[in-house]
Amino acid sequence: MRDAGGPRPRRSRDHARSIARCASAAALLAAAPATAAPCSWQAAWSSSQLAPAADAQLEPEALRDATLRQIVRPSLAGQRVRVRFSNAFGRAPLVIDAASIAQAAAPTGGAIRPASLRALRFAGRAAVTIPAGAEWVSDPTTLPVAAFDDLAVSLHLADAPDGQTAHPGSRATSYLTHGDRTGAADLPDARAVDRWYLLAGVEVERCAAPGGVVAFGDSITDGYGVKPNSYTRWTDVLARRLGGRAAVLNAGIGGNRVLRDGLGPSALARLDRDVFGQAGVRHLILFEGVNDIGMLTRDAPADAAAHRALVEGVTGAYAQIVARAHAHGITVHAATILPFAGSAYYHPGAESEADRRAINDWIRAPGHVDGVIDLDRLLRDPARPAYLAARYDSGDGLHPNVGGYRAIGEAMPLAALRR
Repeated sequence: MRDAGGPRPRRSRDHARSIARCASAAALLAAAPATAAPCSWQAAWSSSQLAPAADAQLEPEALRDATLRQIVRPSLAGQRVRVRFSNAFGRAPLVIDAASIAQAAAPTGGAIRPASLRALRFAGRAAVTIPAGAEWVSDPTTLPVAAFDDLAVSLHLADAPDGQTAHPGSRATSYLTHGDRTGAADLPDARAVDRWYLLAGVEVERCAAPGGVVAFGDSITDGYGVKPNSYTRWTDVLARRLGGRAAVLNAGIGGNRVLRDGLGPSALARLDRDVFGQAGVRHLILFEGVNDIGMLTRDAPADAAAHRALVEGVTGAYAQIVARAHAHGITVHAATILPFAGSAYYHPGAESEADRRAINDWIRAPGHVDGVIDLDRLLRDPARPAYLAARYDSGDGLHPNVGGYRAIGEAMPLAALRR
C-alpha cells in the first residue's frame, strides 16, 4: 500500500483529465453561437380564393390580351420570393404567358421600382398552364423583401379565363390594362379595380423557425368597411404588433359560413387550401359563425329543432377544425362571436342570440380549443350585451368600425402566438 504522499493511481489522473475535457467542451459549447434554423419557404401573404359573384367579375373582353398588376403587402422578410397563382374556380386550364414581381413605388398608382423588377419563371419557362381547380407556384427568384414592403405582382393573359378565380374583398387597388405590360415601370392609363384575381400567395425563403398565423374568418376578418389601401384591418394591426417575426395570413371571406357555401366555399370546404396549404403555419385564429346564425332566420323563422341543430353543427365543425389542425401541428385560438342584435340585415331575435351565447359558451369551455380570445366581452355594450358597443359599431350593428378593428388586433395574445 502506498502512503498518502506517493504518486496518485492512474485511474484518478484519468478521471481528472476527463473532467477537465468535459469542462472545456462545455465552455466551448456555451461560447458558440446557437445553430441557425434551417432555411425554408414560408407564406408571407395570402388571400382566400372564390368564384366571384357577377358584380365582382371582370367582363371577358377586359381580360383578353390583358395585364393585371396587383399590389400586396407581405408581413415577412426574405431574400428570395416565389408567387402562387390560382385557377381554383376555373372551368378550363388557365394560361399565364408572362408574369413579374417588383417592389411597388407606392401603395397605389401601379408604378414599380424598375431596378427591382424580376421576371417570374415556371419550371424555367416564361409561361405556365394551370389546370382547372389547381394552383401553381412560380420558380424562386432573388428579390430582397422587407416585412410590410408593397410588392407589385403582374401577369399577362392572352385569353380570358373560363371561370374567374378571385378575392373581391382585397381592400387594395389593382391595375388592369391591355397588352403585355408585365415589364412596364408604370401603367398610367390602367383601370383601377379594388379586387385581386388569380393571385393566391407570396412566399419568402427564411432561415428562421416558422411561426405563421392564419386568421380564418368572415367579413370581419376580411375588413368590411375599411378604406382601400389603408391597411387598418385587425389582421394588419396584429401583423404590425408581431413586427415581422411571424406572418399574419388573412383568410377572411365576406359572408362566409362555417357549415354551408355562400360567398365562397364554407370554412370546412376551404380548410385545406386556406390553412393547411400555407407554408410555415403554426397558429390558427378561428373567428367565424355569425353568418351561420344570421342566415338561419334571415328569411323566415326557424323552429327549436333547427336552432339546436345549428348550434350542434357549428360546434361540431369547430371540433373538426381543431382536431385536423392539431394533426398538422397547428395551435388553435378561437375568438367568440360578436353580438349583432342591432343588425338590420339579419334582424336576429332572442333565439338567435341564444344560439350565439351557446356557441360562445362552447368556445370558452376548457379543453375545446387551445386558447380563447373573448372578443364578445371586449366589444359588447355592457348595458345591452346582445349589441355592439356604440364606440366600436360601424353603424350596421354587425361589423366593427376602424376603432373596433384596432381593439380586436390589440387583443390578440402575442405571447401565445409567438410560441
